[in-house]
Amino acid sequence: MILEMSTSEIDEFVHSKKVGRVGCHLGGETYVVPVIYGWDAECIYVYTTEGKKIDMMRENPRVCFEIDEYRSDGGWRSVIAQGVFEELRDDDVAHALRIISERVTSNRDAGSSRERGEGRVPVAFRIRTTEVSGRKVEIAP
Repeated sequence: MILEMSTSEIDEFVHSKKVGRVGCHLGGETYVVPVIYGWDAECIYVYTTEGKKIDMMRENPRVCFEIDEYRSDGGWRSVIAQGVFEELRDDDVAHALRIISERVTSNRDAGSSRERGEGRVPVAFRIRTTEVSGRKVEIAP
């Protein structure tokens, strides 16, 4: 049976994951892409580079964000947030980076020759959530 997740279950779940998917729509095209994120119970924070998703969200700021987990026993959890894209500047960028870095540690080798996104303009944004829902299926042992 599919069950609704409580607000505290949603918060715990979203904090426990590092990768979610942002969905945007423009001109009849829908685009969904995985991103590393941070969460503060009101907003989702992302630090990325310019590209298709940023171009689309700048034109149509209404977005969706999804996080999921599927277990080998058949159980799963999924959270979907509807919200509004807001590009960040100055102190808000630093705030976003703090929230993200508190949760995400880097596994990159200090000697790596090329960082992902090299040559692209970095962009920090938040999704100010307007609606958040969660569903789950729990399989009894």
